[in-house]
Amino acid sequence: MIANIVKPGHKTRGVLNYLYGPGRANEHADPHLVASWDGFAPDPGRDPDATLAQLADVLDLRVKQAGHKAPKNHVWHCSIRAAPEDRHLTDDKWAAIARRVLNATGIAPAGDPDACRWVAVRHADDHIHIVATKVRGDLRPPRNWNDFLRADKELVAIEKEYGLRQVPRGDRTAAKRPTRAEQEKARRTGKSRTSREHLRTVLRTAVSAATSTEEFFRLVEGAGALVDVQYFPSGDVRGYRVALDGDTNAQGEPVWFAGSTLAPDLSYPKIAERLTAAEATPAERTDAPAWRRLALAVDRTPDHLAHDEDEAGQAHITVLAEALDALPLIAPVDLRPELIQAATAFERAGRSRIRAQHQQAQATRRAVKAILREPAPKDGALLAMLLDALLLAVIAAQHWHRTRDHTQQVEAARQTAAHLRAAYQATAAEPLTPLHHRGRNLAQWLLKSQAAVVRQALPGLAEQVLAEPGWPALAATLNDATTAGHDPAALLSQAARHRELDTATDLSEVLTWRLIRLREPAPGKPPRTKAAGRVQPGSATTPRTTLPESRPRSR
Repeated sequence: MIANIVKPGHKTRGVLNYLYGPGRANEHADPHLVASWDGFAPDPGRDPDATLAQLADVLDLRVKQAGHKAPKNHVWHCSIRAAPEDRHLTDDKWAAIARRVLNATGIAPAGDPDACRWVAVRHADDHIHIVATKVRGDLRPPRNWNDFLRADKELVAIEKEYGLRQVPRGDRTAAKRPTRAEQEKARRTGKSRTSREHLRTVLRTAVSAATSTEEFFRLVEGAGALVDVQYFPSGDVRGYRVALDGDTNAQGEPVWFAGSTLAPDLSYPKIAERLTAAEATPAERTDAPAWRRLALAVDRTPDHLAHDEDEAGQAHITVLAEALDALPLIAPVDLRPELIQAATAFERAGRSRIRAQHQQAQATRRAVKAILREPAPKDGALLAMLLDALLLAVIAAQHWHRTRDHTQQVEAARQTAAHLRAAYQATAAEPLTPLHHRGRNLAQWLLKSQAAVVRQALPGLAEQVLAEPGWPALAATLNDATTAGHDPAALLSQAARHRELDTATDLSEVLTWRLIRLREPAPGKPPRTKAAGRVQPGSATTPRTTLPESRPRSR
């Protein structure tokens, strides 16, 4: 169940007109009272002699008695909606729910003869509206501070007691949803999403690509948005706001959004904190391609989440969201819709009330920015390897949030994993083909040797793995690891520990990619490298940030 408490108003009759009217799309059916403060309030829906004016007058009685002492906006309006899959509740049950919410919020405490006057109106199967006037019998205002959180807490208990769907609760870090007016404007103009949603995507992608706040603003402008930066008298940046070029209000002015109103982590201080941390942390010297560096860095995320402090864990989840935001920019065209959906879903999972220590995740952040400045690999092996690592990290983030009761983030991570799994499956088939051929051509004694390794490392899963179509590719990969100087059984055990194998449809394929990513030359053994995928001299250093569905800014 979800409660929605709207901003207090001053027209009791106006709210009643809506509740007893046909609705905006004639969706209201049989509007009637299910409960009231004394059980005797007139019901214009069921009593032919009762009128809306009579109901408004009895609700406003104490407001008129209080005179100038009454609050200007005295109408308290709360809707309570059940989940679509919940059973239909009777009027009596809705009445009991209304009384419990009114008691919890302080509008009408149980047993208080001076409690505010209120009514509960039902005009649909799945929800009710509670209307109260905020003047008590002693002509004082009610103590309804923090009423939304109190109502929400009571609804959690109601869901459990009534056997209803337990709706994931938030921690007040979710991005603001588009308003009804914004949604209707998008429909009128033929847009698939609102300006708020479009700008949120633009900003998040720019943050993932930028290496400084100055570059961040340039990238946002280049993605078809207007940017207005505000400064303190000292010259320091105070904040910023953005608008889509061409999106205007009735006066022809741009519709501006402050970054903090698009999402809590898109305020200027939060963005500057992330980018400044990236600048301040020295980079490690390495010749490895950025795609491989990112895959290896992301692969360590589950360990960080399992063992680091909460602040460091939140930092790794934040940079994981940045990786997902960046990937659609450089992924093959056919994968972009799935990856965009993954990034959009994980946006909610990327934040919590825990303050991130961004210095703890800079290696991954630098790798994210680097893949936007290096040529994309020509084969799908590195991409499949990266998608597998991202999938593992998202599943680990889901577990991390679950252990901290971040229910909305858990659901967001679950949705993200589904999209990443689909993208991975679409990517992995082609690059696995050469490994299959090599595995089929291995000598029989080598195949038997690698089969023994599987039985040693995975005694409970070995026969399933050996019977799968992907076994030849895994055998070839194990043979490569042995040649490179690794202990193949130890490497395979490590790969198996880091995977939700019970949900994998092809264990051998999953383990193959995990081994490819984990495989590094053993101490004292020279690596066997290939030229493919390395950055060539003269590679572009400007990030590729043309957003999907974005358009160039008109001049």
